[in-house]
Amino acid sequence: MGLLYLGTPLTWDEAKQSADHVREHGITQFLYTWDRVKDRCGDELLWGDEVEYMVVTFDDKEKNAKLSLRQTEILAKLSQVVGDLTDDDTPAPVKYGRYMLESTPGSPYTGSIPDLLSVETNMHYRRTLAKRHLKANEIPFTFTSFPRLGTHGIFTEPHFSSDDAKSSHSLFLPEEITNPHARFPTLTANIRSRRGSKVAINLPIFIDEKTPRPFVDPTIPWQRSIYQEDPEAKNGAALIDHIYMDAMGFGMGCCCLQLTFQSCNVDEARRMYDALVPVGPIMLALTAASPAWRGYLADVDCRWNVIAGSVDDRTPEERGLRPSKDNYTIPKSRYDSVDLYIANNWTNKPEYNDAHVPYNEGIFQRLRNHGIDEMLAKHVAHLFIRDPLVIFSETINQDDTTSNDHFENIQSTNWQTLRFKPPPPNSPIGWRVEFRSMEVQMTDFENAAFAVFIVLLSRAILAFNLNFYIPISKDVLPPGHDTLTISPLSCSGSSSPVEGAPAKEKLLRNCFPSVPRPSFVEDGPIEDEYEEMTVEEIFVGKGSKFPGLLGVVEAYIDTLDVDEGDRSQINKYLDLTPATWIRNFVRSHPSYNRDSVVSQEINYDLMVAVDEIERGVRRVPELLPEDYAPTDGYHSKPNSP
Repeated sequence: MGLLYLGTPLTWDEAKQSADHVREHGITQFLYTWDRVKDRCGDELLWGDEVEYMVVTFDDKEKNAKLSLRQTEILAKLSQVVGDLTDDDTPAPVKYGRYMLESTPGSPYTGSIPDLLSVETNMHYRRTLAKRHLKANEIPFTFTSFPRLGTHGIFTEPHFSSDDAKSSHSLFLPEEITNPHARFPTLTANIRSRRGSKVAINLPIFIDEKTPRPFVDPTIPWQRSIYQEDPEAKNGAALIDHIYMDAMGFGMGCCCLQLTFQSCNVDEARRMYDALVPVGPIMLALTAASPAWRGYLADVDCRWNVIAGSVDDRTPEERGLRPSKDNYTIPKSRYDSVDLYIANNWTNKPEYNDAHVPYNEGIFQRLRNHGIDEMLAKHVAHLFIRDPLVIFSETINQDDTTSNDHFENIQSTNWQTLRFKPPPPNSPIGWRVEFRSMEVQMTDFENAAFAVFIVLLSRAILAFNLNFYIPISKDVLPPGHDTLTISPLSCSGSSSPVEGAPAKEKLLRNCFPSVPRPSFVEDGPIEDEYEEMTVEEIFVGKGSKFPGLLGVVEAYIDTLDVDEGDRSQINKYLDLTPATWIRNFVRSHPSYNRDSVVSQEINYDLMVAVDEIERGVRRVPELLPEDYAPTDGYHSKPNSP
């Protein structure tokens, strides 16, 4: 979510006076970093996952599952025991929602097969650690969106009124839903102030047999008159036949699964970034696990439009709703899909960057004058069209030679499907790529499976020199229900993704050399390089010309020195299943009235069922292997050889 400071946050009227200062010095800090580490090379593969949880408290008497707003107290307890632990696997206090926790491995995973197979155990260990410091009726869930967040009724413990939502002015969410650290309410208020209105998120409602037509949400307090933005809903912000949401908390209150990989050097990081860009929408489609919002079933299954809308700080002019003096518009929210490929490589053809991408021309020229190539200069200059949203008065003036805080202020609030991450100052950490599109799954097994799949795919891409480029305009989020666009497998090197390489390697590794353009390659029409496929075709293959992503990964595993038992476990993780279970549970619940409503009772039973699945009590063969049993994290040390 970004950096946390203790200090005095500036209001938007104050912060915008320092926006150019932050941009100027952010670029200065980036250039100091570039000069220091541009030639750094040889870093080994280190990687990690980031798992987010929501803490739910159960009222069995009222059959109500509610979000527990005890984040501060829970984290205080965890910090008290951290000194007694053998590692640092503690959820970190940097999440937006006051009901959320986050965890990462205590130390990065390496490229060893034992580390690859320790991911599920490590995740279970972290979940177990969090459980130890919760109340008996509280459970940490890896669940993307809480189905009744913002409903009319009691959905938090303790309960608060949205009438006092002083930072968001929401009709639905109380102020107390937000992490109390000054960064978060300031971010919420400054997005609203810069935008000139509340955010407006509308998801199409799922039309069932008894859903009223047209659907006009009776739970919206249409006549509330507390804040100046209250009339926005009835004046058109809330769309007919849609689920309306009006606050940052609906998006940034979601949970997800993210992965970060350290690369050999900057060029390999850029190649890996580009290769994973088309994979982002595919993995969002496969992991989609959020069909219910504000007490209703939606006609979409993923969080993307909600979270993109929740931080959309663009002015009416930037959104093209009003004329501007230069006809300047910004096509997307600052939380959206990647806008530019960045590899400085012959495989990255100019035709692939075919979308209109505004960028700060002054910053672009400054970067070019410093020797940064055009691809990377345009990427950074595009990020820096955004304003810094949270500035602390105590951090305005920094030592640009030792700090990158101004750079990260803008970099970390460009929330795209991938993030290209320079090494931090005074750190052994190298160039990294963060994969950010996936929704978190209900069990540690599923989350480990997707983590293992992505890390193996990332190595296969490098080992086989695969080319997944499609025009960036085709990299659309959220993905369609049935089809996505992908480039059928193109292999630039000598290693075949079908035959595999002859030498068996013991480690997943970095430092695969970039392959020069072969003399036999001839460029044809870009349109011939890609096609639409179903999600199933993308994963399992389509005819003889495309082996599918699973085929690519399996071919790469064939190049590794893996014994039969480890290969069997890896294969279990590769049996990936689209997440439709939640929607099916709601629609088959005995109290569901075929009216799109997710009632308090349905939500309670859903949370009970999810907890039972995670603990291995309830068998769900469409999600988990028949022999699934949660790993006992108490008795195994994560990352041990």
